[in-house]
Amino acid sequence: MRLSIPRASSDRRPMTENRTENNTYEAVVVGGGAAGLSAALVLGRARRRALVVDAGEPRNTPSPHMHGYLSRDGMSPAEFLAIGREEIARYGVELVRDRVVDATRDGDFSVVLASGRTVRARQLVIATGLKDELPDVPGLAERFGRDVVHCPYCHGWEARDLPTGVLATSPLSVHQALMVTQWSKDVRFFLHELSESALTDDDLRRLAAAGVTVVPGKVTGLVVADDRLTGVRLSDGTVHDREVLYAAPRAVPNNHLLVRLGAELRETPFGAYPVIDERGLTTVPGLWAAGNASGFAEQVINAASRGYRAGAAINGELLMTDLDSVRV
Repeated sequence: MRLSIPRASSDRRPMTENRTENNTYEAVVVGGGAAGLSAALVLGRARRRALVVDAGEPRNTPSPHMHGYLSRDGMSPAEFLAIGREEIARYGVELVRDRVVDATRDGDFSVVLASGRTVRARQLVIATGLKDELPDVPGLAERFGRDVVHCPYCHGWEARDLPTGVLATSPLSVHQALMVTQWSKDVRFFLHELSESALTDDDLRRLAAAGVTVVPGKVTGLVVADDRLTGVRLSDGTVHDREVLYAAPRAVPNNHLLVRLGAELRETPFGAYPVIDERGLTTVPGLWAAGNASGFAEQVINAASRGYRAGAAINGELLMTDLDSVRV
């Protein structure tokens, strides 16, 4: 038997318009990044009535390319998301450019959008990600995603063998400095506001073994020439020639909806994230978390996987709930 696969052009409707007066959905997904779109794709293919509410603020906007996603390595984040939106449209999933400002639960979920629209959902997916708060160093934010980066798995190959700096933002930055040596053997670890006494004997031993130069002193600025990072300036006026700088931002989870709905959170060194099971279900029935809304270390490919898992689990939950309501 030959399966008929619908093409993108066969059932495409405007994604930014309210196409129906029926504001009741089987699932609403808050967030249109990799996790949210992946959940929506699974739900659409399962013939579920689903809505994605996307505020259009993906975390990886500053980066010109994403890496480590098999078959999509080097693609721009914007192109990746555009393709994802086209794919969910094939299966009748709606997408609106809007922001969720409130949500309550009274059996089902009532979701209020900034536009004033209120929608109802039997299941709700929170895929709102997180925000990166960058260290307060003049010029750093303007270079972020270019030659100021945060993740060697995302940017290490492109920055391989370059004179590299790592800006300490916490004791965890020691681990980052050690990891970066896999991509460059010329690494300087700028302690910035971290005192030398904060480094343990194991830290010092490993940094020495890896050939990392520890540089005390506060970083007060970057040196840029011809739109390229060329150095890191310290408070004493000295400049260290560097062409790439790793700086770990402070993660701020967008968890206000989870808090509003009463989901239990767990504290981590990277913020408060929901307690979830292996499928992404929170402690609130029908409330799911995926992508960076569920944890700090979700790269794009991991976020998509989380979204897929949540979408499949939601379909199963809806199916079993409906079957159990039938009297035979």
